[in-house]
Amino acid sequence: MKNNFGLLTCCAFLLFSSVSAQQRKLLQLPNFDKKTIHWGFYLGVNHRDFKVNYTEDAPKTSFRFENNIGFHVGLIGDLRINDNLNLRLEPGLSSNSSTLYFEDFDSTGVFNNNASTEISSTYLHLPLLLKVSGKRLNNSKPYLIGGASLDYNFDSNSKNPNDNANGEFRMEANRISYEIGFGVDFYFHYFKFSPSIRGQFAATNELVPDDNPASPWTAPIDFMGSKAWFLRLTFE
Repeated sequence: MKNNFGLLTCCAFLLFSSVSAQQRKLLQLPNFDKKTIHWGFYLGVNHRDFKVNYTEDAPKTSFRFENNIGFHVGLIGDLRINDNLNLRLEPGLSSNSSTLYFEDFDSTGVFNNNASTEISSTYLHLPLLLKVSGKRLNNSKPYLIGGASLDYNFDSNSKNPNDNANGEFRMEANRISYEIGFGVDFYFHYFKFSPSIRGQFAATNELVPDDNPASPWTAPIDFMGSKAWFLRLTFE
């Protein structure tokens, strides 16, 4: 899946270069960035993985993830601060799924390479971001963007009375993340098109520990948080 996401990224940058080459003649939307407030929407694909920190005495190869490529859509509200700074709210929905393999043991503590569980996630994504833009060159302008977000997982089963010993891998409903990315604004006659690459990293633990403090499923894990890469296409 990582190879597929890398291929998508390469295709995106080829698209950026092609669009940029065609936008050098006539200056488009010369006053677009003078607006105090403007709106837009975005869509794209993502690849999600998990960062896992183990306790000191835990085996380091107990868990393995297989991740799928997901999708995301959302809206944009942009507030101009000055020529180079914009404050942005980009609420949206992000969906993905992973398969978690327990490679060292099953629920009885016996070695078992085949124990696995599905982790499906659909997040309400509420980020507050600062966009830092460079100098506009003809009909394109590069930028960096970063900030923090609050995410709510609609697929969370944190209140399920069953723990992992009964086949339920429980994830927290709420998550705080930080994200950073870069992209290029391309100006057309009627709209601005902005492809970008974003990285999002959980700052809070998403794993709900089992009621049993000696659980072979969750006791070895000190921290588990998602990390994701987004290929985003924005229209404003």
